[in-house]
Amino acid sequence: MKPIFTLVFALHFPLAAFATNGPDTPDTGQDIPSLAADTVAGDDAAETLLFLDAREIDARDFIWVNRMIVVMAETPNDPQLERQLNELRERANEFVARDAVVIFDAHPQDRSPLRQVLRPSGFVTAIIDKDGEVKARRPAVRTGREFMAIIDRFPSRRQEMLERLPAGR
Repeated sequence: MKPIFTLVFALHFPLAAFATNGPDTPDTGQDIPSLAADTVAGDDAAETLLFLDAREIDARDFIWVNRMIVVMAETPNDPQLERQLNELRERANEFVARDAVVIFDAHPQDRSPLRQVLRPSGFVTAIIDKDGEVKARRPAVRTGREFMAIIDRFPSRRQEMLERLPAGR
């Protein structure tokens, strides 16, 4: 099942690259109120957790570079969206250490490429590993600790930890 989903994921992104928002696309004028800044800085300027709008990015740019934590809701005012983003902000430095970026999408009418691939019905959180495979998804808010536990089980994350701290071998 996972190889098939990875294949479908890979096939949808090239098609979505040609999609454009023309003048006939309605602009709701709504923004996510909790994201006055696109980043949450840690102690070091190099350690910044990025919060990116799915409508403005190409997820293919993050394959083999970052893990993507995707948060999707039906409206920008969804209380679950706000709670989830706050959970992620609280542990920003830990997500940076795990090479993660947060991608949010609260505008289903825009049909972002990630929304077309994940096809959420309502609120959903998903974790996409560096290889582009969706490793976990859930229709509810997760704590930062849950995200860390899931990411730390990935084979790619275990390999990274061994490379950074080889004493474990």
